[in-house]
Amino acid sequence: MRLRQIALVAKDLDPYVEDLAATLGLKVAFRDPGVAVFGLVNVVFPVGGEFLEIVQPVRDDASAARYLKRRSGDAGYMVILQDREALSHRDRLVAKGLRSIAAHEGKTYTFTHFHPGDFDGVLTSIDSVGGVADYLESESNWPPAGPEWRDFRADANVLGLPAVTIQSRDPADAAKRWADHLNSSVIGSTNVKLAKGEIRFVPPVDEDGTGVIGIDVAVRDAAPIFAAAKARGLTVAGSGFKICGIEINLV
Repeated sequence: MRLRQIALVAKDLDPYVEDLAATLGLKVAFRDPGVAVFGLVNVVFPVGGEFLEIVQPVRDDASAARYLKRRSGDAGYMVILQDREALSHRDRLVAKGLRSIAAHEGKTYTFTHFHPGDFDGVLTSIDSVGGVADYLESESNWPPAGPEWRDFRADANVLGLPAVTIQSRDPADAAKRWADHLNSSVIGSTNVKLAKGEIRFVPPVDEDGTGVIGIDVAVRDAAPIFAAAKARGLTVAGSGFKICGIEINLV
């Protein structure tokens, strides 16, 4: 299993499109009309062989709109994982009592969205892509980013998304639960190691105490990114900068 895409949610995504272009050199590869069924519009950015998505609710009854209210503003929203065969994971997890809240089966793309309540407050999807010989290959096909996403690669300084950070009131317990759900292993008591990528759990940083709060971005040289973030007026601290309610950690 690999970490393939991370979604953020915003009341207005357009300013972040400009910020991410100026700092990380990200380009919008796709605006998926299919997310309209969830009451959303979105943008998807290639980041190496992984993807960063921002969704914006356009209906008051959208679950993402409720999530914005719960988190009191823009925030991390969703973790999307890829495996060779998503259906077997769906069957296994549903048999364990986890709740599938959206699903699709097709020759080229299959996914299952699991209820956030079963993944420590994080909307989580396990997906597979048909016709791919090696899903771990860095730039293997990824339908959620559109058919031409390779034409919109990030700046050459930006290499990928190796890890995501999730807050939890009991990080060790959350890591153990996720590792069991994902048939993966725990390292260092609070990190889940995937075949490609890592999920890190940390104590709460806000009152809600759940959700994605950070993304690692692998880069060749952090200096120009820090300079660009400061020029954009973004909050720069530690190893990265804040955007859309999360920390971008440069590694």
